[in-house]
Amino acid sequence: MDSSLNAARRSRELRRVAEERADVLVVGLGATGAGAALDAVSRGLSVAAIDAHDLAFGTSRWSSKMVHGGLRYLAKGQVGVAYESAVERGILLRRTAPHLVKAHPYLLPLTPAVSRRQAALVMSGYRLGDGLRAAARTPRRLLPGPTRLNAARAHTLAPILRTDGLRGALLSWDGRLLDDARLVVALARTAAARGARVLTRCRALRLTGQGAQARDELTGEEFTIRAKVVINATGVWAGTLDPQVKLRPSRGSHLVLEPGTLPGLIAGMHVPIPGESNRFALVLPQPDGRVYVGLTDEPVDGPVPDVPEVPPEDVRTLLEVLNGVLEVPVTEEAVAGAYAGLRPLLAADGRTADLSREHAVLSEGGVVTVVGGKLTTYRRMAEDAVDRAVSSAKLRAGRCRTRRIALVGAGPRPSGVPLRLAERYGSEAAAVHELVLGHPEEVGLGFTQGELLWSVLHEGALDEGDLLDRRTRIGLVKRDRDRALPATRDVLDRFSRA
Repeated sequence: MDSSLNAARRSRELRRVAEERADVLVVGLGATGAGAALDAVSRGLSVAAIDAHDLAFGTSRWSSKMVHGGLRYLAKGQVGVAYESAVERGILLRRTAPHLVKAHPYLLPLTPAVSRRQAALVMSGYRLGDGLRAAARTPRRLLPGPTRLNAARAHTLAPILRTDGLRGALLSWDGRLLDDARLVVALARTAAARGARVLTRCRALRLTGQGAQARDELTGEEFTIRAKVVINATGVWAGTLDPQVKLRPSRGSHLVLEPGTLPGLIAGMHVPIPGESNRFALVLPQPDGRVYVGLTDEPVDGPVPDVPEVPPEDVRTLLEVLNGVLEVPVTEEAVAGAYAGLRPLLAADGRTADLSREHAVLSEGGVVTVVGGKLTTYRRMAEDAVDRAVSSAKLRAGRCRTRRIALVGAGPRPSGVPLRLAERYGSEAAAVHELVLGHPEEVGLGFTQGELLWSVLHEGALDEGDLLDRRTRIGLVKRDRDRALPATRDVLDRFSRA
């Protein structure tokens, strides 16, 4: 299929990229970079898109998996940012990725720590957020409105809540990704189907107004990629390639709780953070039984690591907030894993938690750099970056079309396939199911060798890390990763012999 990314295609495209001159070179294949590649190629431009690692290797895979309407920004008076979030959420829900983004309910428990005045203010915010939903023309059938629940109903959705003093809960709805890395893979494959040359393990060493000096990380070979304009979409690493960019990264840590730690939890939860008026911890039950709890907002100084680590103090802080609403406290023994993402915030004074989440597009000498923003608004960030690239290089191109381009898998779900596959692969589920029937051996968390083979053949997975840490999230828990390694290596070995 035209959208398939695999080792053979990578080898062919690598040779062509070294021989041709692209209209646009995109560096970085997170959500914004992959989105920029799709945007540019859909305007009729020739595109090369590279990443030093894998698709979604950086911040894009470390999110809370929320596609939100910007309620927090509305509370700060940032109406424009909130409206932009609501619009982009609606585009994902309605048109571009309805197979990946769904509405999900969230409870805010009304414990004694939440005053009646605070509860009224939060409900007012929820209603304003619902007004933004309407302004963004997102149908209520896709995103229900907020309501208040009594204590009994709240306990039905979240039986782990402390009953003493519980007055009920506020119920709201927002968008949610099954898997943020899958969104990036879908973007990259959709761009590839339209002709973009998508190359992982291809590191940009230096950027110029005429392209980049690059290195194939699999062979060590260096070569030049020529392009009329370059888009630097490397997120928190943007400053390493563009010295004019000054960032102040902040760490968003999440805990991964063992399955069964919060039994019976159906909805997600917003848990108020003590001493903060508009910040909440998120509790997000996952289809595999795990529960994610996040997220912190702490400044990070010094060199940016490839994979951020979660410090012990973040674990303690998140558990303390969570345990404030639970009948039975969660101990550190229930924390099976943890992950952290680094937000690429523009440098400014004040706490990182208070810095604007607006994105910025900077350009100089043929290099366009896009930073800031958030996962929900990746498409708008990509649009703005490509607009600037087209203008600065005086390229002949049409207007942005990505509002209406359905991503790979967004078509009708096939019948007769397991629900889990339909929810994960959308319209491609039948093709995946055929591979699963031929390779049904389970790898872990319900994944089969057939699904890993699909990722190798069509989703650009080149090694065990790609499979365990990004195409699936088995690798979030070391114990699960270790168990899955032999079967994963078997898939890679068998494919390399084919």
